[in-house]
Amino acid sequence: MDGYTGSLDDSMSATSVSDVNDRLSALELRVQQQEDELMVMKAALADVLRRLAASEDLAASKKQHGGKGGAAMREAYSVSCISNGGTPGRKRDSASVTRKETVSSAAKRGPSVKRSSGMERSQSSTWDSAEKNRNKLVKAASTSKLLAKVVKNADKHKDPVVSQAKMSTREKNSLAEGNAIKMFMRGRPITMFIPSDVENYDDVRAELPPERLKLEWVYGYRGRDCRANVYLLPTGEIVYFIASVAVLFNYEERTQRHYLGHTDCIKCLAIHPDKIRIATGQIAGVDKDGRALQPHVRVWDSVSLSTLQVIGLGTFERGVGSLAFSKADSGQHLSVIDDCNDHMLTVWDWQKKSKIAEIKTTTDVVLAVEFHPTDPNIIVTCGKFHIFFWTWNGNSLLRKQGLFGSHDRPKFIQCLTFRSNGDIVTGDSAGQLLVWTRNSAEAPPGKGPQAFQMRTDLRPIEAHEKGVFCMCDMRSGTLLTGGGKDRRIILWNHELHQDREIEVPDQYGNIRALSEGKGEEFLVGTSRNFVLRGTFNDGFQVEVQGHTDELWGLATHPSRELFLTCAQDQLVCLWNSVDHSLQWSRTLEEHGHCAEFHPSGSVVVIGTHSGRWFVLDAESKDLVGIHTDGNEQLSVLRFSVDGSMLAVGSHDNFIYLYNVSEQGRRYSRYGKCTGHSSYITHLDWSPDNKFIMSNSGDYEILYWDIQNSCQLIRNRSECKDIDWATYTCVLGYHVFGVWPEGSDGTDINALIRSHNRKVIALADDFCKVHLFAYPCSRFKAPSHKYSAHSSHVTNVSFLYSDSHLISTGGKDTSIMQWRLVKKSSLSLADGQVSKSAQRRLDPVLATPPPAGTTLTTGNPEPLVQIVPEVAPPPSELTPPPSESTPPPSDSTVSLKDSLETSDDTATPSDEGLPPLTPPS
Repeated sequence: MDGYTGSLDDSMSATSVSDVNDRLSALELRVQQQEDELMVMKAALADVLRRLAASEDLAASKKQHGGKGGAAMREAYSVSCISNGGTPGRKRDSASVTRKETVSSAAKRGPSVKRSSGMERSQSSTWDSAEKNRNKLVKAASTSKLLAKVVKNADKHKDPVVSQAKMSTREKNSLAEGNAIKMFMRGRPITMFIPSDVENYDDVRAELPPERLKLEWVYGYRGRDCRANVYLLPTGEIVYFIASVAVLFNYEERTQRHYLGHTDCIKCLAIHPDKIRIATGQIAGVDKDGRALQPHVRVWDSVSLSTLQVIGLGTFERGVGSLAFSKADSGQHLSVIDDCNDHMLTVWDWQKKSKIAEIKTTTDVVLAVEFHPTDPNIIVTCGKFHIFFWTWNGNSLLRKQGLFGSHDRPKFIQCLTFRSNGDIVTGDSAGQLLVWTRNSAEAPPGKGPQAFQMRTDLRPIEAHEKGVFCMCDMRSGTLLTGGGKDRRIILWNHELHQDREIEVPDQYGNIRALSEGKGEEFLVGTSRNFVLRGTFNDGFQVEVQGHTDELWGLATHPSRELFLTCAQDQLVCLWNSVDHSLQWSRTLEEHGHCAEFHPSGSVVVIGTHSGRWFVLDAESKDLVGIHTDGNEQLSVLRFSVDGSMLAVGSHDNFIYLYNVSEQGRRYSRYGKCTGHSSYITHLDWSPDNKFIMSNSGDYEILYWDIQNSCQLIRNRSECKDIDWATYTCVLGYHVFGVWPEGSDGTDINALIRSHNRKVIALADDFCKVHLFAYPCSRFKAPSHKYSAHSSHVTNVSFLYSDSHLISTGGKDTSIMQWRLVKKSSLSLADGQVSKSAQRRLDPVLATPPPAGTTLTTGNPEPLVQIVPEVAPPPSELTPPPSESTPPPSDSTVSLKDSLETSDDTATPSDEGLPPLTPPS
């Protein structure tokens, strides 16, 4: 069937398929319920063991509420246990519940259970069926009730549920003396021992770090599933988007600026006729509390990066599919296609934030919408099996379908543009160019507008072999067309005769976007996420590139400003963080999932999904060796401090140890750590290479004596004073404060401590990068949080000098480079950047903001107070602030719009501050 990737077997009816699906859903529900019941039974058994131990040692039990750390034990119990048991605390609504998975399913599926990016939701026909939602809610309710019984039982005895079978008697005595902190994940107790240098836990404080993050560079471009999203601005900058960031890239000066107003994936982009104002549309999303992030359009100024208007909150259903400014009336209106089932077409007076007209278009896919350049009342839409010509009159829209005559109607009309005489040229999936003109016959009275029909004097032009995907009108009046799969770009003269052509090399992928550049240059966006700049004479030059599939692996060089990424697209890339260039890339045979540099920096190891790991030369990218540990995904690779040993954490629950020689080029098996009951997630070495701390998918914190045959250390309190060389484990005394209240254990994907041991960076499941002070040993510790990703943030890592932080997105395939700055230096630097960016513009276009406007960036304090000597009069290019138009300094939506602040937000101490403006 059209529009589907697969088809059903002819012998299977729709009813039988539905029955099978219902049975599978029922079986899955039963399995999940049984797993939850088993978890509760284990917790209950642990409670029985605790009481038996308490009865054998009554004296130790009486000391449990006294001594060092007693207050901490009570705090941990009250915060985490209650919230996980469903008693008063933060409650998640049904939207949040349906997104969560059980621990068992997470262990089976690994990273695939993470939050899907908005781009997947926008491509599917529905989010979740009603039956699926009901099943998930039933499962969640059942689990909540069972866990509540355990909490109630524990509360009855006024004593937290203690420990696991792996806890020694000495550890139990330490708990009784109040020397440990306990938190709960999904009803499971996690015990962390207080270091000896903490004399009184009550004196431990959690504060915001003095450092902050400023987005400096964004690597990547979204071209694989978008179209018409690369343009050149008068500033000499290329504008495009990836994740929730609109990027303005000056390829001559090698600088970037970023618009950070969006809260989820940007899906489309349109340029105002003045070439200064830009409209970007985003899809629907869900925040960490399950609240809906409504799809909307943001109109913003490309000079000041200030938000001018937010349109469509509460109007659009699933996301903004395409949009266009009007041309004949100087861009006063904006047309938007909602990516819902009926593909609603709306027309807005965007400066007044008012919707003028709305109508259903078709249930088929709509790929483009455009205003006629000379007739302000004509709007054209095209897509699957149709091209519609809309006459807009007041608040009504009248539709006429394009008449193909004797010509076969193509399956998709994929793009359109306008000629100087008012004719319309379309490109279709058959590879042809069709020219449309207004019907010369007068329309009957009361029958609506005249229809457009194909020109009878021009036959369809065979342009490309497998479809025309995009086209662009040039200043000279000529036309550029791009083939979707033949990768050819063709220049057509005024009579639509082929003039010149060039082919995009295969390694860049198919053509997705095409626009005019400087002089004879043109810009090309491709399906493999490249942005190319080219001419017919000189070929192509790569300006932007990135990964094309889910991104997890990240490693920073131990002594240079380099970092490496690997993803499920089988691509390994080494990046230079100084000039933001790609040093080299290499394709592996398998999906990359984790990476680590040898301390010498000479080699890098890449872990894959099959259990194999590759050793590559860091300079030449040559393959040094291939090794295999098990047949499941490798989740973490970590060298010891001196590089003499390598630990490999796998999803088969084992940690494999290797002796390393010849600066990381030779490996010999040393041993294997056996004892985890779930897959390994994180691990760290001690400075003397004698011990390893590891976390697993079921929230265990285990310690290993490497020199003693990799034995599990039963008395974990002996390891409380180890000063770990690195800190990437997400569970431990020094970092447990990063966990949000009521977390289910999968909300944090990665954590890293800076080399100077001052801050912790964290990647979470809700598109945020956090910055905490180190150590972070108080519950609900405050943090600075930053938005730029539109999918779960999969990894974070500091460069060796701690000057920058690198973060990677999952489904959004983006790489973000953040600069660490002090609060005072952030203010000064941003003021300088803002001024230099405005100086690059022609003074006529760079209209200053109104008098008294306060420009702010990632910190809540004003950065630069701009008070012009003479306030300029309002112009058509920059509308004056009014009740319907927010001031240029406000690039976020107010709380009444139900949108979260999109940049640096400190929680909870920064609450109540005025809206923040994204970094320029």
